[in-house]
Amino acid sequence: MNTQDHHHHGISNCSSHQSLDNLGKAAVARDPVCGMTVDPHAGKPSLNYQGHTYHFCSDGCREKFEATPNDYLTAKDPVCGMSVERTTAQHFLKHDGDKFYFCSARCKAKFEADPEIYRQEKRQGPKPMPKGTQYTCPMHPEVVSDHPGDCPKCGMALEPMGIPPAEGGPNPELADFTRRLWISAALAIPLLVLGMGPMIGLPLRDAIGEPLVSFTELLLATPVVLWAALPFFRRAWNSLLNRSPNMWTLIGLGVGTAYVYSVVATLAPGLFPMSFRGHGETVPVYFEAAAVIVALVFVGQVLELKARERTGSAIRALLDLAPKTARRLSADGSETDIEVDDIASGDRLRVRPGERVPVDGSVSEGQSTVDESMITGEPLPVEKTKGDAVTGGTINRHGTFVMTAERVGAETMLSRIVDMVAKAQRSRAPIQGAVDRVSAIFVPAVVVTAIVAFLVWAIFGPEPSMAHGLLAAVAVLIIACPCALGLATPMSIMIATGRGAQEGVLVKDAEALERFSKVDTLIVDKTGTLTEGKPRLTDVVPMDAISEERLLLLAASLERGSEHPLAEAIIAGAQERNVKLVDVTGFEAVTGKGVKGHADKTAVALGNAAMMSDLGIDPGPLAEKTRALRDEGKTVMFVTIDGSLAGFVAVADRIKATTAEAIGALHESGLRIIMATGDNERTASAVAKSLGIDEVRADVLPEGKKALIDELHAKGAVVAMAGDGVNDAPALAAADVGIAMGTGADVAMESAGITLVKGDLNGIVRARRLAEATMRNIRQNLGFAFGYNALGVPVAAGLLYPVFGLLLSPMIAAAAMSLSSVSVIGNALRLRLQKL
Repeated sequence: MNTQDHHHHGISNCSSHQSLDNLGKAAVARDPVCGMTVDPHAGKPSLNYQGHTYHFCSDGCREKFEATPNDYLTAKDPVCGMSVERTTAQHFLKHDGDKFYFCSARCKAKFEADPEIYRQEKRQGPKPMPKGTQYTCPMHPEVVSDHPGDCPKCGMALEPMGIPPAEGGPNPELADFTRRLWISAALAIPLLVLGMGPMIGLPLRDAIGEPLVSFTELLLATPVVLWAALPFFRRAWNSLLNRSPNMWTLIGLGVGTAYVYSVVATLAPGLFPMSFRGHGETVPVYFEAAAVIVALVFVGQVLELKARERTGSAIRALLDLAPKTARRLSADGSETDIEVDDIASGDRLRVRPGERVPVDGSVSEGQSTVDESMITGEPLPVEKTKGDAVTGGTINRHGTFVMTAERVGAETMLSRIVDMVAKAQRSRAPIQGAVDRVSAIFVPAVVVTAIVAFLVWAIFGPEPSMAHGLLAAVAVLIIACPCALGLATPMSIMIATGRGAQEGVLVKDAEALERFSKVDTLIVDKTGTLTEGKPRLTDVVPMDAISEERLLLLAASLERGSEHPLAEAIIAGAQERNVKLVDVTGFEAVTGKGVKGHADKTAVALGNAAMMSDLGIDPGPLAEKTRALRDEGKTVMFVTIDGSLAGFVAVADRIKATTAEAIGALHESGLRIIMATGDNERTASAVAKSLGIDEVRADVLPEGKKALIDELHAKGAVVAMAGDGVNDAPALAAADVGIAMGTGADVAMESAGITLVKGDLNGIVRARRLAEATMRNIRQNLGFAFGYNALGVPVAAGLLYPVFGLLLSPMIAAAAMSLSSVSVIGNALRLRLQKL
């Protein structure tokens, strides 16, 4: 492309780039769609566009380019903003699934040092949701809307349904509320110092002068109330329109009344009686009450939004398990790398060692062992030969095979798991719903009390009766404003989560603690939860003619040539016993049966009963011993030496040392324990019997674990689920509370409400105690918050005036309101001393 072509296309080219004319001479070109480097001479798809040839890694990329070529000609350097030709960009990288092109190595280095500064969505805001996206309320899942907005029941911002985009930007509501929080706090602090200075001995008001102080407070409070608090007022207004009074109704009334009253008191002090004039003949104002309420409520909101923002990360972690590309075999035998989205049912795909299986299907050529722990939760890779089913996202450990795609896109097992997690997460109800239910009664009562107080004072009160009535109503609304309600839950949760972290218990949200305190049924996975999660050598049983060490030496030496995971357990067992292995000749692996060869000048075979049958050897003399071990959940392999039965070795996934003690403690706490595992009935029953578990569900797939939870829910049980595998993710999300073992998969940890860092089942006991203490603390906090209101509202309304001549001024009401917040914070701090 010459200089005129550059101007024609409006592209600013950096001098460090190759030109398109030189591209044909280069060893490689860059696919303008996916960014992959392509050999122009390797017969890959290409396309001539506007006189220039573009090379692609696959037909899928070429088709995308043909559909909208202008989208793929240039990209903007995220660091300097310069336009870069995608096909000739020397400097390129992928970050969190996004493709970035750079004009120079320096720009690329800057981006790599701190990518979040330069990411497009950070600058431009979140990407728009796909057309047709529906939105729901995190508190009220039954509320569904075709467009973003606020929930008509609780006022919370609606969230998009379905699977969140893998490249989603920041939560716009969280970003907005965080900005409003910082500005509110920055203005509320000087307001608090000015307003409460006389109470703590700071003579600021006297030094500055009361009139000037009032106007200063007006200037500081106005941005907080008229800008920062706008979302609160909108939600309060909607709650009135929808006839669903909630916390926002009280916040809107309290903040609005305090502010309007203070503005009138500042601009028209003559409307108020002399008895309410303070030092300097001025009327007290309560701007600080309005601003502090707003700032405190924002603290609670930001804490809640941060917890909710993580719900989509579990789904994105699941999606990351699926490979982005696959290797498709054409009818002529050629192989092409394509995007997974372009795979069709019936396509033949090659899967090499270490790669993830791209979609669900079956093996058509070759054999291998596949790690299916993400689906079954079992640590042992499974041997796969022609005709065996393979699942998308699982890992090919050894060997290469060709598979036929059968289920693609939304039909794959991984996609179904993702969908289950998404739906289960949306079905949850936050703890704040309890506060809203109380507020539904409390809010109308407060409003009615304020109106009645105004009317009674206006009709029967001393002169000036209207001013007295207004002050009484203001005092009622100020003292009833629930800033303590906004702090009651977040403060306890914040301190409880810190306390839990010290004990290895990580809590995702308040809901997990609330529900776990009420749980009566606990479902546990076997592998990695009750057991160590990897096979170990447990028994070496020789016949009379051979020693235990000799039997293990020959068995482990032979297994050194095997790629089977059980072989690793036998070799590791020999190393732990300091057995020195010898070389093997004539090694042969018999698929699905065992191995044989010559070790230490001896013919050795190791395998299952089927191999013994092939060799014409009767394992009957050891039948009673092996049956007992199999009943304990162990895998037995027979060993022959020179054609004679010499003994056997047994391998098992051992139960963790702490499991039995933890199960006993959980039983004492009143929990019924069910083990649900993908393992076979015999092994599962053996483990359950040894631990005293109440019920066993074996051979359970991901759908079965979630179905078990649904079944228990139908019976009225409150269910907790503990697990560590990807296969547990749907059940962890569907349970009333999910508990992930920290030694397991990140997806399990993201889907769970509680994670045990050390993978120690005793952590569930500690989590239970933490949950009960936290919920007790929250109930106490709510008691303080509502208790102050219940006592303060009648006093503010003037109930004591006829008897004691006592009328509560708005300043005292604001002080009482602040005291309720201090009480809540002080009570929450007690959780730091909680013994777990």
